[in-house]
Amino acid sequence: MQQENNIKITKNFTIPKLFLMQAEKFGDGKVAMREKEFGIWRTITWSDYLKNVKHIALGLISLGLKKDDKVSMIGDNRPEGLMAEVGAICAGGTAVWLFRDSLNEEVKYIIDHSDTKFLIAETQEEVDKAILILKECPKLKKIIWDNPKGMRNYRQDYLISLKEVKALGEKLDKEKPQLFKEIVSKGNGDDTAFLFYTSGTTSLPKGALLTHYNMLTMGNNLMSIDPCYENDDYVSFLPFAWIGEQMMSISCGMLRGFTINFPEEPDTISENIREIGPHVMFAPPRMYEQMTRDVQVKYLDSAWIKRKFYKFANKVGYNVASLKFDKKPVPWYMTLLDKIAYITVQKKLKDRLGLSNIRNAYTGGAAMGPDHFKFFHALGVNLKQIYGQTEVSGISAVHRNGDIKFDTVGIPLPGTEIKIAEDGEILTKSPSVFVGYYKNPEATVKTVKNEWLHSDDKGFIDDDGHLVVFDRTKDVFILKDGSPFAPQYLETRLKFSPYVLDAWVVGDQKDYITAVICIDYSVVGKWADEKKLAYTSYQELSQKSEVYNLIKKQIITANKDLPDPAKVIKFVNLYKEFDADDDELTRTRKLRRAFVTKRYEDIIKSLYSDTDKVHIDTTIKYEDGRQSNINIDLCICETCK
Repeated sequence: MQQENNIKITKNFTIPKLFLMQAEKFGDGKVAMREKEFGIWRTITWSDYLKNVKHIALGLISLGLKKDDKVSMIGDNRPEGLMAEVGAICAGGTAVWLFRDSLNEEVKYIIDHSDTKFLIAETQEEVDKAILILKECPKLKKIIWDNPKGMRNYRQDYLISLKEVKALGEKLDKEKPQLFKEIVSKGNGDDTAFLFYTSGTTSLPKGALLTHYNMLTMGNNLMSIDPCYENDDYVSFLPFAWIGEQMMSISCGMLRGFTINFPEEPDTISENIREIGPHVMFAPPRMYEQMTRDVQVKYLDSAWIKRKFYKFANKVGYNVASLKFDKKPVPWYMTLLDKIAYITVQKKLKDRLGLSNIRNAYTGGAAMGPDHFKFFHALGVNLKQIYGQTEVSGISAVHRNGDIKFDTVGIPLPGTEIKIAEDGEILTKSPSVFVGYYKNPEATVKTVKNEWLHSDDKGFIDDDGHLVVFDRTKDVFILKDGSPFAPQYLETRLKFSPYVLDAWVVGDQKDYITAVICIDYSVVGKWADEKKLAYTSYQELSQKSEVYNLIKKQIITANKDLPDPAKVIKFVNLYKEFDADDDELTRTRKLRRAFVTKRYEDIIKSLYSDTDKVHIDTTIKYEDGRQSNINIDLCICETCK
């Protein structure tokens, strides 16, 4: 039986103090991190972790880092990134992460707004972004690079390698061997540890300030419900700029000391998850949607005997899951069938997805549809919804074992209160609520009133004490019959189809609901190949009449059991996927509804007119600077015809 590592969190406790305590406890006897590099898993012990963090921290101090100075990081998930972050915090600085795929304007805004003094960039690509915006960010003093590839001819005096920073730290450590511990001991729980920039679905991102106490209380409260253990494995693949990754790698990872594993490349995440077989997993719905799509596509490609076994296992799994959802006993014969289903199908399927060892899997950051949620429970995966936001350090509510309802997000964490305002807004009070927005006191006053965090989400608490999140206040529809409706509920139902990558539902105060569909190019392309349909591009494939008929069937399926005013009556297949680089999605893959409504105004008008086509003449710009003209007629299709 594994033992929980219970640590009392007080206002005097900090992440650096916790880190130092855990590093001295585990030393060389335990692996802190692994990274797959050149096909081999490289291990880093807690002693190595401590040495690197210490030298980075002291190196930053040698370069002039002062308490509360901002240190920004940009790059993939890798040990050096986490070490740089923890090193910056240990030195008394505030850590700021940027999404690696951020465009130059996004990098400039965050670096300038945050008053970043040091930027730690992984590769030449990130260094180039920093150099381009350097003159417009007067507070930025040094750009620190890690990967030497392509950096040979970079001679600017504001550039320095992470290796050189560590050398400076090592030198200072020899001169003052007690300095690191002295700096760490001076920290206080109310000191700012992180500056996280929100996704900014409607406006410029706001910088949320989180303290050590905020982050550690959230992690401690989550671990009191779903404890992790020292021997657990966790795979870090979500962007460090997202609070969801930080709450696992920092808040929970530091407290429990489990091993953090880093994928070889972003493209190998699924493969590396299968290799590691993590015990705990946190991912946004999009990750689970992709897993579901992979299984569905595999099913379509299977021989008839395998499809028969899958259907059997699926039916048994759904029946068992439904009984557990309803808190009813599972009959002996159903338990027997469930074991057969596990041996014949579920075991291999879970292993293929990397979920064989999962004890708790979480999803949050956006709504997950009931179809996807039931799918994983039918597979025997203990998937839980969470609810939270950056401003509450990640989580304020979560499902409990044995008390999971697919249409809710669970009940509040210990030490957290949730109530519903008169207008239906969800309010939260917790020790993990942030201290405010950086350089934006007006937004802070609007968001936190009398210690209650105003979420701008609509919801209610059901008879079992579970929180039901309806949708963002600004996104709630009013249907033709006057009833409120959450578009994301229908969008997630549409995305349960393997052929639908993204869906955008429109219909606020309209006569009927319409949808803009982004097909999954690889899945629909494979389907088209089997049907002997010729196509040369995404836009050509999306407008094939056969593809429209295929998507129409998926929409009719999603419409089932919905009231008539909430059913999709018309739809159009978009000529491209929604893209964060086109400002259609946030970096956490949330739809910018206001932006796409303006961009695709002509499409929306056509969906609510008598026409059966809409002409598109626009220019799209690729990441490498190339431009392409799109001149195409999109078909408007009715689901009732």
